[in-house]
Amino acid sequence: MSTTVLVVEDNPDNMKLFEWTLEDGGFAFEGVGSGEAALEALERRPFDLVLMDISLPGMDGKETTRRIKSQERFARLPVIAVTAHAIKGEAEDIVASGVTALVTKPIDEEELLQAIRKAVC
Repeated sequence: MSTTVLVVEDNPDNMKLFEWTLEDGGFAFEGVGSGEAALEALERRPFDLVLMDISLPGMDGKETTRRIKSQERFARLPVIAVTAHAIKGEAEDIVASGVTALVTKPIDEEELLQAIRKAVC
């Protein structure tokens, strides 16, 4: 059974990059464009991991992660933050939201796939 990833990303170009990378890595995925849509997707079906953009319209990725992790059934669900804003201070705030790992943009395909494999093993 393949690992299923929920990708939360509002930029269509970045979503396409995630699609290609995940397909290359042999992962199944579903993409959504907002934190609210991510919470709805998690109610509809199970996922093995979440790739979470931090800069999202409406509810940002940190708040979305906090809401996911506040639910006992998702406490062990890996969430990998993906952001271009990993400056000192911000990175610590992102990690404090409950993410499993942090990957910076621009995305290095191999780094992302390694982070996913490490999180789901």
